[in-house]
Amino acid sequence: MTAHEIRALTLETYPAWLALAEKHNGVWGGCYCSYFHDDTATTKKADAGGPLFKKRMIEEGIAHAALVFEGEQAIAWCEYGSPAELPRIYHRKEYDAGEAHPAPWRITCFFVDRDHRRQGVALEALRGALDLIAQAGGGEVVSFPNIVEPGKRVSASFLHNVTPGMFEEAGFTFERRIGKNKTVMRKVVLPA
Repeated sequence: MTAHEIRALTLETYPAWLALAEKHNGVWGGCYCSYFHDDTATTKKADAGGPLFKKRMIEEGIAHAALVFEGEQAIAWCEYGSPAELPRIYHRKEYDAGEAHPAPWRITCFFVDRDHRRQGVALEALRGALDLIAQAGGGEVVSFPNIVEPGKRVSASFLHNVTPGMFEEAGFTFERRIGKNKTVMRKVVLPA
């Protein structure tokens, strides 16, 4: 296996991120990993379009991701940020109703290049995001992995927030289910 490097999503790494997204037709119907973001006071999704919207989120300091690089090519990412940066989550009302102390960080989305799936790259991206969170001061992290019912086959391309098993491998603990196929999992990340 080729050695991979984790880099933060920045204006410098944006072209590699964009190349990966465009290789996959903008990812999930042209989302460009912006579904979980809301408009800001200066940037509207409808006005900017996917790639430009994401670039403006980076410029505004409210788009974070750990990118997995193979050489100079981005092959995966794990999106993370604060609840203010990533307010749009599935089953939000149900999630909010069960939250006594909201975590300062959340992980909302993964994407792995089709040529690198089922090789552990998503776990590398998750661990990279946790390292970047530690460098930013650490704190509690929450995420919402997808439950895949036994016997049901689901394409890896549809698991935008992977599965609970991968989060358990990274030290997260199961808290509860929300909706039919989502979980809430948590981990405390110490500052680096």
